[in-house]
Amino acid sequence: EQRKTIAKIQSFMGQDKAIHWFDFDKFYKEVYRTLRKNGLFVVLGYGKIEIDTEIDEIIDKLYYDILGDFWDIERKYIDKNYTTIPFPFKEIEQKKNIVNQLEWNLDDLIGYLNTWSAIKHYNNQHSKNATALENIMESLSKVWRKEETKQVTFPIFLRMEKIKTV
Repeated sequence: EQRKTIAKIQSFMGQDKAIHWFDFDKFYKEVYRTLRKNGLFVVLGYGKIEIDTEIDEIIDKLYYDILGDFWDIERKYIDKNYTTIPFPFKEIEQKKNIVNQLEWNLDDLIGYLNTWSAIKHYNNQHSKNATALENIMESLSKVWRKEETKQVTFPIFLRMEKIKTV
């Protein structure tokens, strides 16, 4: 939100996966202060992973039904692909969808799911013997063998603007 950078020095400024935690007014003040005229400002994030119909349904059950009340309020910005964050710039329209595709095994998926803040909140409020992931492991193991790899797709969303007057 505040950087020790000389004013008007940067021609590119990017913020990935964290803008929803910021005080928007303070952050954008810094964007205007540090980005030079015609500098490019980009905000990037990624949506809920997509694997296949069966696994997506299991992850949706975890995401909405089990963890629904455990997400931080700021998560709403990610669920709306950052379209609802205040963005006081004239946006450059995006012409195509961007995705990041990876090959994962089941352990990779479990490791990723364990990074979710809602998992941590859920586990902190429940017995250590009953974690959020235990609610879906049986279902997952029926459709994803441990040694098997699957393509995992992260939908990428971004908003950007060339700052014309700073």
